[in-house]
Parts: sequence; structure tokens; C-alpha cells
Amino acid sequence: MDSVGLLFVGAVLFINGVMLLGWVDAKSAAPMNFFVGGLQIITPTYLIFTANGDANTILAASGLYLFSFTYLYVALNITLGLDSTGLGYFCLFVFVSALVFSWLNFTRFADPGFGVIWLYWAFLWLLFFLLLGLKQERLGRYTGAVCAIQGWVTGWFPALLLLTGSYTDLAGTLAVVLAVFGVVVFGGLYVILGRRSAPGVPATTPEPHVAV
Repeated sequence: MDSVGLLFVGAVLFINGVMLLGWVDAKSAAPMNFFVGGLQIITPTYLIFTANGDANTILAASGLYLFSFTYLYVALNITLGLDSTGLGYFCLFVFVSALVFSWLNFTRFADPGFGVIWLYWAFLWLLFFLLLGLKQERLGRYTGAVCAIQGWVTGWFPALLLLTGSYTDLAGTLAVVLAVFGVVVFGGLYVILGRRSAPGVPATTPEPHVAV
């Protein structure tokens, strides 16, 4: 993934996460989704047109559209007040695609760091599908927390490693650290936020049509 685009993917995931947590008004999050969604269309299109037919470059760039279309879909949902179901089922498509890109990073690209990062994204988009497509509203705050954290650990941090030229030497270590971090932190958060979202406990999650 283009390192500059990845930096701003981190930003929009963080904003959307805190929106789901109820810390940010949905309409105030829409512009960032438009900005990053637009950027993530320009970037892969440029990479594909300048790839000179290189299959690996085109393959890697194609994954960026999964992000751009998600963010633009979110922005339009917020702006137009649309039902979340269509976005939710698109997230199911992204979830399956992210699993494939994870496998490709482990095998074809020999990049375990992004192999794990794509697994993170697959998990996040699965949560979006459950929340938005299947209306599992009890997952709202949990999804928001996972999304906000992923903004930092799958966007901001690896982008800085790429931009400073440090990623290659640390890819293997990053993969192990992220794998352990994900299991421990996201597992613990599910226990904590799952209890808070149990029946009988007042929900504070924003309406799901504004999510992702």
C-alpha cells in the first residue's frame, strides 16, 4: 500500500472509530471520509497507469480501491442518511477480499508484516458487516474501539516505518508483535465492551448507518 495513503487511512479509521464510540458527531466525520476516499482512488489509479504492465504492482494497487469505496460509501451514507445495509454487505465483500490479500502478502509478496495487517483489516470489515449489514448493534462500541486502535497500529505506525525506510528490517518483528497485540487487546476489549453492551444496559452507540 502506498505509504502516504496509508498514513491517512490511519487517520480516517481513527476518526470513524471515535465516531462509533460517540465521541465525534457523524456529520463532522464525513469530510475526512470524502478526503481519504478520494485520495485512495487517485493513488491506485496512478500506480496502475504507471506500472508498465507489472502484475505485482497492479495487484497491490487494486487493494486500495477496497478502502476508497468504503470511505466514500460511508461519507455518502452520512450525508444522505442512507440505510446501512448496502454498506454492510459491501463490507462482507471487502472482508473476503482482505483475506485473499493477506494470503498474497504472506506468499507472493513475502511480506509477513502486511500479511498480518490485512488480517487486522479483514477482522475489522467483518465487524462492520455484522454491525451494519446484520444490525448487530451490540457490537457498536466494540467495533468503534477496534477501528480507532487499528487506525494507529495498521495505518499511522507502519506508514511511518515505510516513510522513514525502516519497514523492511522490522517486517518480521512487526508481524509477530501485531499478531500477539491483536489477540490480547481485541480479545480483552470484547470481554469489557461486550459486558457493557449486554441486554439491559443502556446503549450509547451512534446510529449504525453513520458507521465505518
